[in-house]
This record gives sequence, structure tokens and C-alpha cells, in this order.
Amino acid sequence: MENGRNETALERCDRNLVELLQEVRVVQTGVQVLFAFLLTAPLASRFPELSSFQRWTYFATLMSTGAAAVLLIAPTAHHRLLFRLGDKEHLVIVANRLTLAGLACVGVSMVGALMLVSTFMFDGAAAIALVGAVGAAGCVWLWCLAPLLRRARLTRYRPGHGSGRADARGHHRADVRSLRR
Repeated sequence: MENGRNETALERCDRNLVELLQEVRVVQTGVQVLFAFLLTAPLASRFPELSSFQRWTYFATLMSTGAAAVLLIAPTAHHRLLFRLGDKEHLVIVANRLTLAGLACVGVSMVGALMLVSTFMFDGAAAIALVGAVGAAGCVWLWCLAPLLRRARLTRYRPGHGSGRADARGHHRADVRSLRR
């Protein structure tokens, strides 16, 4: 098999779905905690004193957190509604897309929450912008760019994608030394 596992296409779909749903469970907890905090924030005594910027930051953060929750819960709903219909490959593809969109919303939510909290700590717009920029850069690098760069590097060495070396069984493997660069 091309991935080194002795599994059928259906077994691979089963494994992929289980892995994806487990990843979603991890993210959902954080989203639920943030969403709960945001829903209770208007009840705080200082909420009426928020500036226009703080209110819009709060609103954007609340909406992106709500969207993240909806998107990250959607794969479970899809799975339940399509259960036992033999459409697991479609389910894995859709669940992956929904999860990626949900993670993008989680990133926006986290940056918004960081910026909102920093407005209470710092007076200057530059400090608040710096907090937002550092948070956004961290999410973009760690959640997007680093994995995409690794993906591009790995796919160059797959059969039909470049100069991967074949082992004794004829399986193509990337040269580990070149992947470390």
C-alpha cells in the first residue's frame, strides 16, 4: 500500500474519520470555554463602559467563536445523519473542510479575545495591534504555513512527485536528510 499500512480504502476512511473526530473534540473544548466566557461578558458591570472599538472587537470575536462552534460540531452531525449509508469517503472530505474552516474561525476568535483583553491592559493602539499581530502570526505560522511547507516538502518525494528512493519492497520513501533541511 502506498501509505505503508495494510488497510483497505474503507478501513483508511474509518481511521481518518476517527482521527479527525478526535482532533475536533480537542478543539471543541477550547471553543466552548471561550464561547461561554463571551456569552457571560455582557453581564459584567464594566460592559456598558466599553468603547466602540471594544464593542466591535467583542462582537467579531463572539461571531467567529459561534461560527467555530457550528463548524466544529457539524462533522458530528453529518456523521450521525449519514450513519450506515456507505458514504464515509464523502463524510471524511466534508468533515475535513468543515474542521479547517472551524480552525480558521478559532484563530480569529483567539486573536479577537487577545485584543479585547489587551484593551483593558494597555492604552495605546500600537500595543493592542502588536498583540493582535503576534497572535495572528502565531496562528498562521503554526496552523497553516509550517504544516503546508512540510506537506509540500513531503509530496515532492512521493512516487510520481520527484526523486523519492525505493526501499527493498519497492516502496518509495523520502530521503530523511533532505527533509530536515
